[in-house]
Parts: sequence; structure tokens; C-alpha cells
Amino acid sequence: MNIIYKKLTIGNLEIKYPIVQGGMAVGISLDNLAAAVANAGGIGVIGTAGIGLFSEIKNYREASISGLKKIIRKAKEKTNGIIGVNIMVALTNYGDMVKTAIDENIDIIFSGAGLPLSSPSFLKKESKTKLVPIVSSLKAAQIIVKRWISKFNYIPDAFVLEGPLAGGHLGYKKDELFSEKNKLERNIPLLKEYLLNVEKKYGKKIPLIAGGGLYSKEDVEKVLGLGADAVQMGTRFIATEECDANIKFKEAIIKAKDEDITIIKSPVGLPGRALKNSFIESVEKGDKKPYECRYHCIKTCDFKDAPYCIAKALYNAAIGNLEEGFVFTGKSVSKINRIQKVEDIFNELFEN
Repeated sequence: MNIIYKKLTIGNLEIKYPIVQGGMAVGISLDNLAAAVANAGGIGVIGTAGIGLFSEIKNYREASISGLKKIIRKAKEKTNGIIGVNIMVALTNYGDMVKTAIDENIDIIFSGAGLPLSSPSFLKKESKTKLVPIVSSLKAAQIIVKRWISKFNYIPDAFVLEGPLAGGHLGYKKDELFSEKNKLERNIPLLKEYLLNVEKKYGKKIPLIAGGGLYSKEDVEKVLGLGADAVQMGTRFIATEECDANIKFKEAIIKAKDEDITIIKSPVGLPGRALKNSFIESVEKGDKKPYECRYHCIKTCDFKDAPYCIAKALYNAAIGNLEEGFVFTGKSVSKINRIQKVEDIFNELFEN
């Protein structure tokens, strides 16, 4: 298959290559990675969850707002390309993060881990920020479109369809992860057909971005051939010189084999795809990592009975302390065997 790549257009934003870098939170995709992807011609995305952990401010809410402002500004200093933020709906400070991103004139807000039913309420008349929900099914997209149109007279600027082979927290129950009906290949045409009908009715183009476990040029061509307008890739960009994670985190990705992948039960109530290590094994054995919940950062987190603090575990991993944390990953991690430059990945994916 040889797909001719088109620029991705979201409203008045033109992106040279049809690729969105997945917003990997708690210190994996910050200003360095997002700016590098934007400079290479894609959409660079800052992961906002846990961004306050990297601030010297002690108050978590204030640290999160200050940290997000700082990272957005640093990213913009490094690129004139398109920069987005990924803001999980499940965050207890979701509103703060959305308002801050809009005030900083971020290009795009991607929101998943719940249905972003109220997102348009944060926009002001002069706001240029695009709103892009992340969904795992046609039904979720239909609910969002119906709510946004009826309540805010706003049509989503694009959608990300995230399949069950993605890394990190997944929008499925554990027993749904390997179901035929949830495969990306099945759901891309279904969602695309629906979005074309919405476009026909309201006259607004809604591009479809699809991701989850993608790695190669062939993967990109397959997804675009099924009707998506662009792809989302996260794990592929971890083993890059520009990724904000510690080198030990990147090395864990490079060394990973298929058998190292496990599905964990996260304290936030969602399954997650991660690399098995001593930390995860000890949790599975029933060991508790004593802590006090200082952040209450995720609405759905069962922090009273949780065996560990997920924010702290992911923070530890991002700074290289893998004995007290773990690495989230997509399904295609075993194909990654070296550290590359972001630009080299773009050349592999899009240049003949």
C-alpha cells in the first residue's frame, strides 16, 4: 500500500505531516519532546498530569498551574510549530489546566480519560484553542457531539480514536482489551463515517486521528488507508534524544520484549499497559507502598485503599528511579531498539 500523505488541517491550523505525538504525562513529554515534534512537522503534545510535581511550589494546585504555564512558554520558545496539551478529564484540577492552557494560547487541547462534556464552556470569544476529545468508541464520540452542540453550539475540532493497544491508562475494561469489536481497524471506518455525516449536516470538517500500538510506516499507511486523517504515536517517541524522560526510562523501552508487557490494575480504576518490573511484581504480590495522598490528583483514584500512589510511581520512573516506579508503554515497544532523533523517525515514517 502506498498512501499519498496529505497535510493535516484542524480548523485554521495546517500541520505538514499527519501525525500527533501522544501526550505522555508525568514528565515524559514536556517542552523538549513537544517542540521537537512540532519542529519536525507534526503536532507536539505536552502531558499535563503530574506537571506540578516538577515544580518547587509546594501547593499542588498552584504548582500545576505554574508548571503548565512554564512548560508551554518554554515549548513556544523552541518552536513556531503546532503545540497541544493532553489534559485528562479525570484530573481533579481539570478546569484549572484547561483555563491555563487557553490563557496561554495553546493551539490544541486533547482530552480523554473520561468524556470532556464541559470543555467548550472554558473558551472565551477571542480563544483560538482547538478542542479535540480522545475516545475509544463511536458511542463516546456521539455523546460528546450531541452534548457540545446542544449545550454550547460547538462542534469538536477533531477526534482522537485510541485503540486498546495503546500505552498507559486505557479507556476499556480489562476484559474488553482483546475483543474484536474494540480493534482500531474496526472502529476507524465506523467513526469516520459518523464524522462525515456530522460534517455534511453542519459544514465543519472534523478530522479523525487514530492511534494505539502504532510503530512503522506500514502502520501509518494502514490507518490512513482505513479512513483516518492522521495517526497518534506515543511510545515511539520515548526512545528519542529529545524526550524529556530520564535515560534509564528510555533504556527500559529499548530493552523491552513482548513478554515484558503486562496489564496492570491502576489505582485510578483503569487498566494500564506497562512494563513488568520489580515494583509492579511487588504490588501484584500484595505489598503496599505506604504513602499519604498529598495531591488527590485523579478523581477516580481509590487513594484510601490504593497500594501505591500512581503519580509518585510515574514521577519516580520519569526521573530514572525505576525501583520505585514503572514504565507505561504501547504494544509495539519490542520493535524499538535504539535511541533516535525525532527528525529521523519522521523521515522513516513519511519520506520515500
